[in-house]
Amino acid sequence: MSERPLNFIEHIIEEDIKSGMSSGTLRFRFPPEPNGHLHIGHIKAICLNFNLGDRYKAPVNLRFDDTNPIKEETQFVEAIKKDIAWLGFKWDKERYASDYFQQLYEWALLLINKGLAYVDSQNSEQIAGQKGTPTVAGENSPFRNRSIEENRSLFQEMKAGKFEAGAHVLRAKIDMAASNMLLRDPVMYRILYQSHHRTGNEWCIYPMYDWTHGESDYIENISHSLCSLEFKPHRDLYDWFLDALSPLKTIRPKQREFARLNLSYTVTSKRKLKNLIDEGHVDGWDDPRMPTISGLRKRGYTPESLQNFVNTAGVAKRENLIDASLLEFCVREHLNKVAPRVMAVIKPVKLTIKNYPKGKTETVLAENNPEDDHAGHREIPFSGELYIEQEDFREEANRKFFRLTIGKEVRLKNAYIIKGEEVIKDTNGDIKEIICSYDPLSKSGSGTEESQRKVKGTLHWVTQAHALPIQVNLYDRLFTVAEPDKIKDQDPSEHINPNSLEVSNGFIEPSVLDAQPGARYQFQRMGYFILDRKKDKDQLIFNKTVGLRDTWKNG
Repeated sequence: MSERPLNFIEHIIEEDIKSGMSSGTLRFRFPPEPNGHLHIGHIKAICLNFNLGDRYKAPVNLRFDDTNPIKEETQFVEAIKKDIAWLGFKWDKERYASDYFQQLYEWALLLINKGLAYVDSQNSEQIAGQKGTPTVAGENSPFRNRSIEENRSLFQEMKAGKFEAGAHVLRAKIDMAASNMLLRDPVMYRILYQSHHRTGNEWCIYPMYDWTHGESDYIENISHSLCSLEFKPHRDLYDWFLDALSPLKTIRPKQREFARLNLSYTVTSKRKLKNLIDEGHVDGWDDPRMPTISGLRKRGYTPESLQNFVNTAGVAKRENLIDASLLEFCVREHLNKVAPRVMAVIKPVKLTIKNYPKGKTETVLAENNPEDDHAGHREIPFSGELYIEQEDFREEANRKFFRLTIGKEVRLKNAYIIKGEEVIKDTNGDIKEIICSYDPLSKSGSGTEESQRKVKGTLHWVTQAHALPIQVNLYDRLFTVAEPDKIKDQDPSEHINPNSLEVSNGFIEPSVLDAQPGARYQFQRMGYFILDRKKDKDQLIFNKTVGLRDTWKNG
């Protein structure tokens, strides 16, 4: 086991083991609802449960909480499974709350027989109006004292489809004066005529989350049911339902809560994320600006960096806001170790070396990754007609500008020292071409005295004749405010960054010609990028993952 300090969840488990719980009875679960894609906040819960499974050699179930057929779809089930597998985790059993619909129904009848549940014929507005407030007790339903026989008959008829949606609900009979308002006779079942992604039209009554969750944990022998802090008030109800089914024949699951992961400049509500899609602010669940796992994957984030981010953020008891710069640091740190280096020009301008032999092409040698001793080298074609970045040249510049300008020398990376001579402009006055001269004895690695000469600036480049055309999607933060989820009385979409995506056309060195979608690179001096897809045989499309330096601290 790791020697790192235990988090508070691990302390709870250790105490349970000391108190007599066999480590062989430990079992965990990750229970997503298949109503959208998983996001950055889910990664924390995924890592927590699966890392506990690794630590204690305990199985971890993947259970889909599929009790709301209106919002749930098979495509989301498959997306969730893909995300978890991509993160590097393997679950023991794949389960669904819908697997237990019959058992839950039978247990609901048991609660009716015990006098602990009743059918309420009020509508949702009436029920809500009788709930009371945290300081004022609620009112009993006029149907609360129906006989066991009548409740049982009505509930069976609800299942048989003899009533319209909304005509009745099944409620637990607890305490309408309970200080925890969730215990004020919560709804257990509602009538809903909606086809389910797994059970089809077999059921027209569907169990509510609080009734389903703890009982599903019990059926699966889950030892520790770990939830985010917003479910802490639900723990009393979780335990009440388990008590109502007593005596329990297997291990009793224990719900415990941890602080969810809140990331700056991000929303993690699935409803709000879906709104961003529906309103056209992003291109889908896997848009690289989205905080979904599929979006982060498409943007070029790695499983290792995401796990490291979550582990660095830690498991806490209190909510806090994690700065997005930490996430990008973890991504940058991992990609620095594994991403091959290439040269690409995102916003190109032509550069011609006037004294370079016309028609000549040679090769220069470049390291694939200086952080990896086994990465080797590659050859890059070089000629007198190149592209460099527009921002790497100024016709006039002060002393603090260490790139190319007229009369100043810089080195072309892995190649020669050049000197700015003149510019050619178009009819609008924009720079069309830069004319330079070069020192033929200054080639990097040639061993000449001139090759050792120091100049302050180094530029990346590609040759015009050999470079491959690319489209580059440059991403920035999606929101302009640090905590868009906390803006009262406003839709977060009102704070969308209009410049969250910039598309640019440029060129890249030919070494990536055979690269496959998903290949990650460091564009030298620019940042980290992933090959999204090949638009056609003549153009590659790259997504920017993260820059070489932190840009959040100034946001």
